[in-house]
Amino acid sequence: MKTQHAPPLGTPASSPTGHWPEVLIAFLQLGLTSFGGPVAHLGYFRDAFVVRRRWLDDRAYADLVVLCQFLPGPASSQVGMAIGLSRAGYAGALAAWVGFTLPSAIALVLFAYGVSAIDGIAAAGWLHGLKVAAVAVVAQAVLGMMRSLAPDRARATLAVVAATIVLMLPSAWSQIGVIVLGGIAGLIILRSDAVMDHAPLPLTVRRTTGAAMLVLFAVLLIGLPLLAASVPAQGIKLADAFYRAGSLVFGGGHVVLPLLQASVVPPGWVSNDLFLAGYGAAQAVPGPLFTFAAYLGAVMGPAPHGWAGALLCLVAVFLPSFLLVIGALPFWESLRRHASAQAALRGVNAAVVGLLIAAFYDPVWSAGIANARDFALAAAAFLLLGMWKTPPWLVVVLCAAAGWLTTIV
Repeated sequence: MKTQHAPPLGTPASSPTGHWPEVLIAFLQLGLTSFGGPVAHLGYFRDAFVVRRRWLDDRAYADLVVLCQFLPGPASSQVGMAIGLSRAGYAGALAAWVGFTLPSAIALVLFAYGVSAIDGIAAAGWLHGLKVAAVAVVAQAVLGMMRSLAPDRARATLAVVAATIVLMLPSAWSQIGVIVLGGIAGLIILRSDAVMDHAPLPLTVRRTTGAAMLVLFAVLLIGLPLLAASVPAQGIKLADAFYRAGSLVFGGGHVVLPLLQASVVPPGWVSNDLFLAGYGAAQAVPGPLFTFAAYLGAVMGPAPHGWAGALLCLVAVFLPSFLLVIGALPFWESLRRHASAQAALRGVNAAVVGLLIAAFYDPVWSAGIANARDFALAAAAFLLLGMWKTPPWLVVVLCAAAGWLTTIV
């Protein structure tokens, strides 16, 4: 079959030129092989859909990346949804998400069943090795995000203030509060006359459809906490916690850690040891880090758990991304030209760095580093990741093996 090219930018968007099965197959291949985190995922996407399949061109792809970086949620998954939408409509967006997400979600649920069957989880050496691996991975993420999102004194200071607030007032609401305060601070102290370069998006969504999606997003964000408080059903509480996490995470998958930890560990739904063991394991699978939600749903203490809990939590954490990508498309062309919107985003991103700094201390460092041996292992893992460019999945495997060896020697 001859490959079809995307229409030239600047011309009216035509009907989708492909079908959802081809989108599903393409993204399933990526879901099985895309190791390395969101930045690496975007590179894989460009190679697959710009260079090889030519579903869209470089300018269109870059513009989709900018849009999804602006929105909360997992940027690489959102770019995939947008590519699927442009290729095969709404069915294509769903097929892109399923294909990219399913392999890692299944792997993490199977891992959850294995971990739940182990007695004395806190004493299991290889599981402690996973927690040490998480220290190195999050440290790497902190440094990378500091360089890109808080590179000057004003934003670095804002990040440290945000981290201090979250550590002093540990709750999901304090994390939401610092994101809001970061946006306000950005409007006040981070304004600039420079506006990002603009290129038309390669697809359109009707404004009425976009507005309906944004309204639904807001209704769920406000209504689910109220419903969870009035209806004592665990499924609603889970939907609220994971939907809120997916709605408020800026900066990539690692930032979902503090929001989810504050939601599931204090009420006793998931133990801290299980939480961090799963986070370490999530580094060893391809695809989006947000599939960590499937692991958490599977290891939940109260029902729903297992496969039902995994599906509920997975859908809840990704649903905001669907609503926001489709909702933002018809309004992005005008919004991104405003310097105020960009200033607020710079402040939000700096606050997100603060959230990750706080998460690095508690729970990642406090649970993973118990002695000098743990510190040495974490330092070696950090060296492998940062200087030797070792694949994260291999570093995780090596840390787990090192943790297991410490129990037998």
